[in-house]
Amino acid sequence: MIKACELKKSSVIDIDGTPHIIQNITQQSPTARGGGTIYKVRFRNVSTNQKVDQTYRSEDPLQEATYDKSEVQYLYKDGDRYAFMDLESYEQFELMAEDIEDCLPFLIEDMEGITALVSEGRVLTLQMPDTIELEIVECPPAMKGASATSRTKPATLTTGLIVQVPEYIAPGEVVKVDTRERKFLSRA
Repeated sequence: MIKACELKKSSVIDIDGTPHIIQNITQQSPTARGGGTIYKVRFRNVSTNQKVDQTYRSEDPLQEATYDKSEVQYLYKDGDRYAFMDLESYEQFELMAEDIEDCLPFLIEDMEGITALVSEGRVLTLQMPDTIELEIVECPPAMKGASATSRTKPATLTTGLIVQVPEYIAPGEVVKVDTRERKFLSRA
């Protein structure tokens, strides 16, 4: 059992005997005294891809789905299919783009460090590493004399993801990106 306050994006919860992946969590703290925090959660049914919205209090218990974890490597893209290889058994499998849409902005060919959650021989979801390094392919030129203040500019990374970076960053630099928040962290 897991409490609602411990839920994370891409966790797998058992609802009515079917695994559901958490796609989005929003937290609301009521202004009234004694009011508990409320979590609004959007789930995606693994088998039907239907979306389910639920609301929980922070102490509400939820049943975690049983699954195995295995380390996988991203190999290549073929149309809407993405090929991966299990690094323990060397078996290859494919996932459709809509099943892994949250991971797509971070996938680079031959990327390792990805964790697949597997239940009954079926891949439920992928968990990306918390941080990855990507190269900036396009952004406005670095400003001479720019200080490390909070002024930012948009930068396009090798995967097509656009993040806000400080003004002193130039095209061609490699930066660390937080995959959970889709934010620039630092230079690599």
